[in-house]
Amino acid sequence: MESVNIDFNKRYTFADYLGWLDDKRRELIGGFVKMMTPAPSRKHQRVSGQIYGQLWEQLRKNKCEVYHAPFDVRFPSVNGETADNKIFTVVQPDVSIICDKSKLDERGCLGAPDLIIEIISPATAKKDVEEKFKLYEENGVREYWIIHPNDETATVFMLENNKYKLQGIFAKDSKIIIGIFEGKMRIDLGEVFDD
Repeated sequence: MESVNIDFNKRYTFADYLGWLDDKRRELIGGFVKMMTPAPSRKHQRVSGQIYGQLWEQLRKNKCEVYHAPFDVRFPSVNGETADNKIFTVVQPDVSIICDKSKLDERGCLGAPDLIIEIISPATAKKDVEEKFKLYEENGVREYWIIHPNDETATVFMLENNKYKLQGIFAKDSKIIIGIFEGKMRIDLGEVFDD
């Protein structure tokens, strides 16, 4: 595929993003391109697969759906416009749960998922812990988990009064209650981090 020439100082929209026909993964945050790292590590992929598998099993008879990267989540512009040339933020969370199926289309999710899980690596830690934390909070993602594969921990936040409140930091062998499901579902970190 032909390489796409991107100016990292220029602001782009989802319409521009759709025109980049190469094999590189990117995100747009506020219209600015953020390159994704090359293929994640084996451990990252294993952790992602374990989380996705547990969620899929619990959600298969539920109205909510679970997706894993690469899967585009588009946030409408500040004034709520949803046209491709008015959307400046497109991210690819590691795992997302969407309960409002009207947000789903063939290109991914338009609007805030109910839960987002990001699995950090040294290359993505700052973006996941700072930029995406603020982005997800501002856009109304109800629950946000940051998974630290090397430390084998998960940090969980719930949105309360439009701000994230820390629910806890959980270590290997913990069972985390998924807040958006009011205690009816949980993730077993023992299985997630079991090598």
